[in-house]
Amino acid sequence: MKHTDEQAAVSKDRRIWSSRMLNILIVAFAVTGTVIMLRHKGDGEGLASSGISNLKYFTVLSNEFCGIIAALWLVCDLLGKKLPVVLKLTAASAVALTFLIVAAFLAPMYPDLNLYENANLWFHLILPLTAVIEFVILRTDKKIPFKFTVVSALPAVLYGIGYLVNILVNGKGEWPDTNDWYGFLNWGYPVGMAIFACIVLMDFAMAVLMRALNNRINKIS
Repeated sequence: MKHTDEQAAVSKDRRIWSSRMLNILIVAFAVTGTVIMLRHKGDGEGLASSGISNLKYFTVLSNEFCGIIAALWLVCDLLGKKLPVVLKLTAASAVALTFLIVAAFLAPMYPDLNLYENANLWFHLILPLTAVIEFVILRTDKKIPFKFTVVSALPAVLYGIGYLVNILVNGKGEWPDTNDWYGFLNWGYPVGMAIFACIVLMDFAMAVLMRALNNRINKIS
């Protein structure tokens, strides 16, 4: 019994240190991607614009948010405190959504566009995968409430509302000066709203999956 307890303690310590290292990497990746993004001049193709205009993309906003949450987690850890796990889940599911949409839909649909170059290499691939792994192994002392998965979908909901309001107020526009930079309304508003709903559900689904994996690893049922 004593040997089993010692093994559990060692495993816990390893996961704590692994989380620390992964959070440091997340912050470093966010800074790296941001610097590249600000220096790169894009024309909107490959979901990359110039400088701060990239902040219109959910990809960029979610990755910046994830980097900030990772930095706050490290500060809290240094002070002997804990950041609310709902913030970690929200950040991880948001970047996981970005990874999934690009890997499963956009990249196969638009093979001529390199969606993994410059800052997007970090924001579409490296940082999201790191954040997902970090959350799954994150040490938690109690079961993560299911309601946190609902909260985690709020960024996608709020972004979609802002996206639609901007189009309704300023018009859809024409390429390259379009306010529908994701092309959600290429098939009309009903299809666009359906796409938006699917994206919110995907965000929620990623949060549900990561919560389940975290609870399993922490042996919490």
